[in-house]
Amino acid sequence: MSSQKNGWTGKVLYIDLSASMIKVVHPEDEVYRKFIGGKGLAGYFLRPHVTLPWDHTEMPLLIFTGPLVGTAAPTSGRSTVMSRSPLTGTIADTSVGGRLGFELKRAGWDGIIITGKSEFPCGIEINDDKVKIGDASKQWGRDTSSFFEEFYDGKCSVSVIGPAAENGVAFSSLIVDRHHAAGRMGIGLCFAAKHLKYLIVNGSGKVAVHDTEKLKAAREEIVRLTNASPILMGQHGFSCFGTGSIYDLMDSRRMMPTDNFTKTHFERAAELNANAYKEKYSPGKHGCMGCHIRCKKIARSKMAGVSMPEFETMSHFTALVGNTDMDLVMQANKLCNRYGMDTISAAATLACYREVSGRRDIAGDVLDLLEQIATASSELGRELGRGSVSYCKLKKNKSASMSVKGLELPAYDPRGAYGMSLAYALSTRGGCHLRAYPVSHEILRKPVATDRFSFSGKARIIKIAEDQNAVIDSLTACKFIFFAAGLEEYAKAYTAATGVASSAQDLLKVGERIYYNERIMNALNGFSAKDDDLPRRFFEESGSSGNSIEIRPIDRHAFLEARARYYRIRGLDKNGLPDPQKVEELGLT
Repeated sequence: MSSQKNGWTGKVLYIDLSASMIKVVHPEDEVYRKFIGGKGLAGYFLRPHVTLPWDHTEMPLLIFTGPLVGTAAPTSGRSTVMSRSPLTGTIADTSVGGRLGFELKRAGWDGIIITGKSEFPCGIEINDDKVKIGDASKQWGRDTSSFFEEFYDGKCSVSVIGPAAENGVAFSSLIVDRHHAAGRMGIGLCFAAKHLKYLIVNGSGKVAVHDTEKLKAAREEIVRLTNASPILMGQHGFSCFGTGSIYDLMDSRRMMPTDNFTKTHFERAAELNANAYKEKYSPGKHGCMGCHIRCKKIARSKMAGVSMPEFETMSHFTALVGNTDMDLVMQANKLCNRYGMDTISAAATLACYREVSGRRDIAGDVLDLLEQIATASSELGRELGRGSVSYCKLKKNKSASMSVKGLELPAYDPRGAYGMSLAYALSTRGGCHLRAYPVSHEILRKPVATDRFSFSGKARIIKIAEDQNAVIDSLTACKFIFFAAGLEEYAKAYTAATGVASSAQDLLKVGERIYYNERIMNALNGFSAKDDDLPRRFFEESGSSGNSIEIRPIDRHAFLEARARYYRIRGLDKNGLPDPQKVEELGLT
């Protein structure tokens, strides 16, 4: 087969750090068609090794782009990083923006497979088809900020782990191009396990596409739809305020996680919303490569140059931990990025500690606690650095970790949106809002409004959304664009880029295969219906009713019925395990 393909490059870089060996892999055409790229291709290469311990030398660390990356398609700079999670034991995948995917694709690579473990701290430097494994001994221990100051000029892509990963923090992250994080699941620790400090990629080539004019037309259609979306481009939308624009909305809907999910309303929310941040820090727009929405915000005053917090960070470092100091949120976000830690799990673990210890006021100690976690400089820091589930087990407390499958929940209380509760429980990577993102239809009312206090129809909606998002992460595009555009528009872009004729339904079928493959991998590691569940708190305790909204405990019987319906629709058995007939149907034997 040809090494150059439309949309894809036809080449995957394989690096064995133990043997300092570099080679080129050429996936078959069928593999590209069955798994697309990004998350799909990464999952294809992960599955043969997924039962290995997360830190086994042969456990692959995978970085993959999609067929739209490096083309004229919107949000064409994203990529997927995947391995097995040191935090949860599930598959670990995270979609990340910046220039990483763009530069990797222009360098001629659809992805990178990294195995082995270097004898010394190392870094990988890619300049088109030239690949070098460098000695990073002098860089080991440096924080991400100082590394970017020396190595990042904005013309290439630079990804680096910080001291948190080097010190064994289970929710450590990979920081990409200064302002983007591959944050959840402990991907940073997967890098550290291989003694891999950094990845620098510089590409100068062009990505071949099948039909330039049709791709341009598809792009224009997607841009028109997003420009007409108030959620994305309106005066209160993501383009103006970033994801923090939904801070007030979540609180007014009585689903703002407060005091470690014991409440769902935060009294001081109006003083700490996106508009308050805008007035104080005058943020400027920043975005991923090829994105016209530019939802990432960078402060221009007071803390100039510092990344503004996303909604989940804003919420968790205020309502969840009992803090009302906006500057503290900015400093906590900056510190987590500098040390390389996921802000959601970090804040949620502190909230867990606050409840278990009985210390109501920890705001003054938040930064010190984050330092202790990142540097492993105290016994408490090391305990918290293993995540909330581990900490609760240590303290013999079964109820204070607000997590699913070991992954701490983000800033959407499931008692306020029943589709969200189902999506959390069923997510293949644990407490994740992005696997299905039912907030779109339950709260933002897009594309179709649904009753947020009902499980009716939610099982099928969640299944379809999971399949769609699997496609999005495999193309690799941005989920936010799908508030306005849909798979119909992206199918046109995919066909124009690759020459593979596909409809929206064709892509959904591929998404079903990609997601089912993840269920298979988790099942191989012992995950089943017992893990597709929520903390007891949500079934036994009410939230904070008010504003003519009553937040009741979730009806467990109705929840279990909805989960059972999902299993039938997804083609799983009653224990949530893969069905051999469905496995064969999807070509996943």
